[in-house]
Amino acid sequence: MKTKIAFLIIFLIVLGTGLFFLYRTHKKHQNIAKEQILLERRKEGWLRLKKTLENKVMNFRGTVGMVVEDLDMEWEIAFDKDTLIPSASLVKVPIMLSYFYAAQDGKISLKDTIILKSSEKVSGSRVLGKEPAGSVFTVKELFNPMITQSDNAAANILIDFLGFDTLNYYFKKMGLKNTNIARKMLDFEERREGEENYTTAQDMAYLLEELYHKKFLNKDVSEKCLELLGQQKINDRIPRKLPRGTFVVHKTGLERHICHDAGIVFTNKGNFLICVLVKHKDRFAKPTKKFISDVTLLTYNYYQSLY
Repeated sequence: MKTKIAFLIIFLIVLGTGLFFLYRTHKKHQNIAKEQILLERRKEGWLRLKKTLENKVMNFRGTVGMVVEDLDMEWEIAFDKDTLIPSASLVKVPIMLSYFYAAQDGKISLKDTIILKSSEKVSGSRVLGKEPAGSVFTVKELFNPMITQSDNAAANILIDFLGFDTLNYYFKKMGLKNTNIARKMLDFEERREGEENYTTAQDMAYLLEELYHKKFLNKDVSEKCLELLGQQKINDRIPRKLPRGTFVVHKTGLERHICHDAGIVFTNKGNFLICVLVKHKDRFAKPTKKFISDVTLLTYNYYQSLY
């Protein structure tokens, strides 16, 4: 009798274990099937987004270089991403990164001091323009006004301090293929003589992706740069139509017939990179700013429609 009971207990244990593993296998297959369905829906939505953005670009009056990237899936939507477009203030991002590179190489220290000259107070110097000539700044202190308020005096001081050749050297060293610096901010005389700063949507996307993945030099430097880009005060393009509180790291660029914004938008359903560089034909930049904000909102809404 005891043997039969023991046998029955063993049988029930084996049966229960088998049923448990059968259930787990069934649930696993169910989850895989569910994930596959969600992935297919996500792909379909991405293709619809691509078509919508394509229509927006085709109907826009001007040259558009664009990269939109899903930073989780590594999917990309791009239009003329390697087209050379005057960089305007976007060049201030690789200028800042060049300084971190030069500091690592021992060429300069971020604590080096620079004296502000009255001749350096050009138009668009929102911060340094208010400071008296003779004011002293460290290299590091100039990053904030140059990036967060696009201060042109800060940029020009930093261009002079390292020089064109050194900056272009570091642009190449950090992996930029089509970005250069040939003139200072607002030096339109040099522009008339054919000297221009150029970049591409692809180059700007590359830099932002390096920072996002903490691959630029090291994690600490990448995070410092992202923190500065996250304090951007000019928010009339990428963040303009996004819900209040949406975190965006980005840098704008604006000159006559040139209007850009390049950044990363962080959402609760996925983060995306968006770089929109535009050479437009309108007298004013307002339609282009709207175009950039519309493209961003369309992309943001794609993420909000997931799951």
